[in-house]
Amino acid sequence: MGQKINPLGFRLGTTQSHDSLWFAQPTNYSNNLQEDKKIRDCITNYIEKNIKISSGVEGIARIKIQKRIDLIQIIIYMGFPKLLIEGKPRRIEELQMNVQKYVHRKLNIAITRISNAYRHPNILAEFIAGQLKNRVSFRKAMKKAIELTEQAGTKGVQVQIAGRIDGKEIARVEWIREGRVPLQTIRAKIDYCSYPVRTIYGILGIKVWIFVN
Repeated sequence: MGQKINPLGFRLGTTQSHDSLWFAQPTNYSNNLQEDKKIRDCITNYIEKNIKISSGVEGIARIKIQKRIDLIQIIIYMGFPKLLIEGKPRRIEELQMNVQKYVHRKLNIAITRISNAYRHPNILAEFIAGQLKNRVSFRKAMKKAIELTEQAGTKGVQVQIAGRIDGKEIARVEWIREGRVPLQTIRAKIDYCSYPVRTIYGILGIKVWIFVN
């Protein structure tokens, strides 16, 4: 039976915690959820427009949002934060002003550097997306991504690409796995992301599972 479940939701409360921490009345819940979406999209779009490294990776691993009565605390976990911090001294202030348009409370943005950036599936998926946009062969891109993940010291990685791969008329799914990726074991810390990439042939979907420990 192919009954799939999101690996992160499956592990909530064991190895995985929520990326958004707040409480709301049932009537205000949808507004808070939309506010979270706008904050994440605004941060991602700003970094995408202003900061790019040579490999085309923006380097956002995770965005955590904590809401209090009078304050919203946003923590951006980045693999390459120097680009945001050292590029221009006013970049963080500018980012804060952009995000402030979508919220009606005081805002505080902090940036945390993560070690071993390619242990995080979002950064790895961005790397693969950049390779596919540059017309690199999908197999070559997947193998290179797996090499980067192994160098970062993970126990296993699985990468899947779906869509009109290489511009073929019929969409298909291609995947590759290295090491162990025990998706049925709840205690296994699996990091996962789903990432769409727009190519000249259409939109491809990239999924990455990383067995951290």
